Amino acid sequence: MRVAEAWRVARVALVANRLRSLLTMLGVVIGVAAVVVLVAIGAGAKREVEQQVEGLGSNLLVVVPGRLDLGAAPAVSRLSLADVEAVGRVVGDPGRVAVTVTSGETVRAGARSAFSTVQGVLETTPQVFVRELDRGSYLTSSDVDASRRVAVLGATVADSLFGGREAVGRQVSIAGVRFRVIGVFTPLGQSLGVDRDDEVHIPVTAAHRLYGTQRIDGIAVRAPDRERIGELGDRIVAELSRRHPDTEFSAVTQEQVLGVLGDILGVLTGVLAAIAGISLLVGGVGVSNIMLVSVRERTREIGLRKAVGARPRDIGLQFLLEAVLLTALGGTLGMALGVTAAMLVAALSPVPTLVTGWSLALAFGVSAVVGVVFGVVPAQRAGRLDPVVALRAE
Repeated sequence: MRVAEAWRVARVALVANRLRSLLTMLGVVIGVAAVVVLVAIGAGAKREVEQQVEGLGSNLLVVVPGRLDLGAAPAVSRLSLADVEAVGRVVGDPGRVAVTVTSGETVRAGARSAFSTVQGVLETTPQVFVRELDRGSYLTSSDVDASRRVAVLGATVADSLFGGREAVGRQVSIAGVRFRVIGVFTPLGQSLGVDRDDEVHIPVTAAHRLYGTQRIDGIAVRAPDRERIGELGDRIVAELSRRHPDTEFSAVTQEQVLGVLGDILGVLTGVLAAIAGISLLVGGVGVSNIMLVSVRERTREIGLRKAVGARPRDIGLQFLLEAVLLTALGGTLGMALGVTAAMLVAALSPVPTLVTGWSLALAFGVSAVVGVVFGVVPAQRAGRLDPVVALRAE
């Protein structure tokens, strides 16, 4: 029997039992759709994280005390403004160095209050990180030198404290100390699970007075170019280690952060795909079961075909093609359902999705393989039937 003829007979057999064929395909449809949706969620989350990390700025180098390893305990910072000046000399441009002293504080304006992240920073922050002002102005070097009590509010903080009123020029109270608002940031939204609009920036020297400390939690450097960022990080760590021999320091680039996060999200995507693959496995078992039933129901037909000259491999090919056709159709419908579901998830929820070509190809390929694997046993059983016994079957 030619392949084209076997394919036509398989199609006719499936059409003759439409309801059973549809119910058999349902397991494959659900399995493929689940693979497409869950892989799209994993890929979307990975892309979102990459965009957020890259949105912090380009050629960033973050230096902190201790080791930036998963599970590592945070180290107590012994960095000071003198260390920041030393890092600026290593970099060759103090304008490329930013610092942060962070604390969660209650910010009040009249009867309204908000618990926000208050960061003591230098005037260089907008040059190192991507931060734009919606209105007003940012901190200046004279604000830092004079420890002026001025603040720049994130969009969320400004809205919480002042609603629709103008915030610039008004007074806010941070940990009981009054500050004058000089600017409001342009809204940024979430970044790595943190609301970047829920921030208040004040001069680092004013933060030292407010918190009663001289520490610097971390240093960020914007490297002149990407090629020498690793070398620059080594030089900064060496300088800080020389100044603090008993403290370990880490310098981490954006590529390293993206690499770690990418590995984690890649594993998560693989786990989600494996969970969805279980549905495909169940669908394959259903295909195999229905094909075995079909072999039993069509025993006389098989005997008749063998009696007129059909070979065992011709009979086996016919039933194998029926199984592959079932799973291929199910895979096509599953891809359409999965893409639609992924679009709905992205439109109706905050969960990002990204449907990739490789995920569709993988889902369809796996569904076809499922048809081959789970169609082999029924096909072999049909091919081995004795024609005399088959013709006598009721």
